[in-house]
Amino acid sequence: MKKNLKVHYFQHIAGEGFGSCYDFLRQHQAQISATEFFALPFNLPVDLEALPDIDDVDLLIVMGGKMSVNDEALYPWLKVEKQWIRRYISAGKPAIGLCLGGQLIANALGAKVKPNHHQELGWTTVYRSRTVPKDCFALPAQFEVMQWHRETFEIPHGAIQLAENPACANQMYQVGKNVLGFQFHPEITPNTLRLFLDDDEELSIFNGDYIQSTIHLKKSVSEQFVVGNSILNEAIQYVLRS
Repeated sequence: MKKNLKVHYFQHIAGEGFGSCYDFLRQHQAQISATEFFALPFNLPVDLEALPDIDDVDLLIVMGGKMSVNDEALYPWLKVEKQWIRRYISAGKPAIGLCLGGQLIANALGAKVKPNHHQELGWTTVYRSRTVPKDCFALPAQFEVMQWHRETFEIPHGAIQLAENPACANQMYQVGKNVLGFQFHPEITPNTLRLFLDDDEELSIFNGDYIQSTIHLKKSVSEQFVVGNSILNEAIQYVLRS
């Protein structure tokens, strides 16, 4: 990882910050900056010029959020954010999308995002797809990670599906060597999970067979977070080698 790496992240809600990779990047002396879309008035127009210059970003990380990528009428900045992401990726630059972030990248590249047949909330097992070429990002054959979504992405044209599970067919994808999109939350930490669980309004809209109770999730132990955090750190190093 090069010195003075300039990392920029797009944050959509106050409670869903940089997560586990912040410490990892700081250990490598990365310069970290952010665009906090949640701090903007809902109806405030945002120009592309208000976002960073693409040449000033070495790595983009797109975080999660409560909104849908299709909510452009409620959050006008979503359209501009997707335009910026499309330009950035077209320049061949490294990007990682986490949950909503993975959906935003997929949508920016022309893939649909729609309600998943099953909502997922809690720790679930994810499986590496069986047809992944050997030169793609390497995942364990199966691993347990945190899920928190009601919608999901289709795999963008030209991308490779990397992971799946019975609840959600598309758990991760790769575009070229420089873009990785996650449906799950590899960045989650114990503190992030506590913030998620404090949002009673958000929790109340989830239902189905793949929803774990607040009581169950509050018993999560530190070892459960390590797998996802490690996968994300490896993902960062992978896209930066492109």
